[in-house]
Amino acid sequence: MVSVDGSIVLQIVNFLLLIWILNMVLYKPIRKILSERKAKVDGLETAIDDSAQQVVTKEKEYADGIRQARAAGQKEKETLMQAAMEEEKAIVGKINESAQAELKSVKAKIAAEMDTVKTALEEEIDAFADAIEQKILGRVA
Repeated sequence: MVSVDGSIVLQIVNFLLLIWILNMVLYKPIRKILSERKAKVDGLETAIDDSAQQVVTKEKEYADGIRQARAAGQKEKETLMQAAMEEEKAIVGKINESAQAELKSVKAKIAAEMDTVKTALEEEIDAFADAIEQKILGRVA
């Protein structure tokens, strides 16, 4: 059996003194380092979360900027295409008018030449008729 005497009190005091010394020399510095490390890790995690949030925000801003730039580019493209189509219509219209005028001029020139040729042929018709008559009948009139 265990006997309770004065040495047990000495053992308890020795144990408590050892715990207090270990606490002061070993456990408190380790706990302090662990708490500092935890605070540092928590700070870094907060910074990481903030950075991740900033990245998401920047990505959204970038995507919005790209979308707006594409929309502006498409609008500008449509405006330029419309202007080009109008200019093309104007150029084609001018060319068409020029071609019509030239065609009218050529038709008038051909009509004038036809009238000239017709008049010349009408003047020579009697001579041609006499020549044909001479060849067919073989006599001179």
